[in-house]
Amino acid sequence: MAEKNDGKMSREEAGRKGGEATARNHDKEFYQEIGRKGGEATAENHDKDFYQEIGKKGGETTAENHDREFYQEIGRKGGETTAENHDKDFYQEIGRKGGEATSKNHDKEFYQEIGEKGGNARNNNNKD
Repeated sequence: MAEKNDGKMSREEAGRKGGEATARNHDKEFYQEIGRKGGEATAENHDKDFYQEIGKKGGETTAENHDREFYQEIGRKGGETTAENHDKDFYQEIGRKGGEATSKNHDKEFYQEIGEKGGNARNNNNKD
């Protein structure tokens, strides 16, 4: 639909042509710069709730469009990249922080329950 009956270009056609011209006239750095500026402007105009909401929506959409294998693959890739970029001290620190956060959020019964589950799983694995 290049033109309307009155000889004028549609908004969609004008946008497409403008986008094509911009792509011909600008390089990767141009797009990085406008992306950076857009991100800064968005951060100035929105709060934590905004980012939580768009993150939630994005996560829901991703979950609708991908299966378990997708998440396994991106988890594996992320784990490999993290392992390449961090040393033993990094893992000790995040383990310490995770343990502290867990102990603040859970009581004795929680630890008893997960201990029992772990013992049962180990026992079942040893029977095989």
